[in-house]
Amino acid sequence: MKAVILAGGKGTRLAPYTHILPKPMMPVGDRAILEVVLSQFSRAGISEMTLAVGHLASLMQTYFGDGSRYNLKITYAFEEKPLGTAGPLAFVDGLTETFLVANGDILTLLDINRLIEFHRDQKAVCTIASHQRTHTINLGVIEHAAGSYKVSGYIEKPTRNYLVSMGMYVFEPRVLDYIPKGEYFDFPNLVNTLLAANEMVACFPYEGYWRDLGNQDDYLTANEDFESMRSQFLAE
Repeated sequence: MKAVILAGGKGTRLAPYTHILPKPMMPVGDRAILEVVLSQFSRAGISEMTLAVGHLASLMQTYFGDGSRYNLKITYAFEEKPLGTAGPLAFVDGLTETFLVANGDILTLLDINRLIEFHRDQKAVCTIASHQRTHTINLGVIEHAAGSYKVSGYIEKPTRNYLVSMGMYVFEPRVLDYIPKGEYFDFPNLVNTLLAANEMVACFPYEGYWRDLGNQDDYLTANEDFESMRSQFLAE
């Protein structure tokens, strides 16, 4: 099976560090984030990987090379201009069978083979790995009717639960038919286009460890977790 790693973003939430390092090369413990991802994909039986790169692409290519030290065959798809999160897929060669897509800045213990099996069981064209995330607004929230100044309620520091995308997906090749080539196109655009076409889009709920390392709070927490959980992430 092939996989595409999205590694072309500028990582603005981790600036100024990402002015000189691509976000997937930010360290977690003594490894680059993407090194952990690559080793996990290799252990899951993924043999071929395309890195969709843009920002500081030459640095990525020099560091990861052809992938042989990860038991992978790595190729590169270069963005001449920003194409969003889904747009780069239109330029990746050889996506003729079920394939994986992942952000290059996630740290998780998700069982990749279980995700793929779920996708096939659901007969989905797209499966989104998902995680429950709780968000607290640390302010008092005022409720009122639209166009009215009359307060109808007041909630102190409300909490909301959301099912969020983990930045890992399984796709069937026909999703490429829905991606305009050479245009900026994000995953929300793709998912909504698939839904409008009555395609089956599934979500795979995962309750285990997951951090979005493009987020500063998650990045700091992941570095604290990495050493104590190192054997789980790297199978050492």
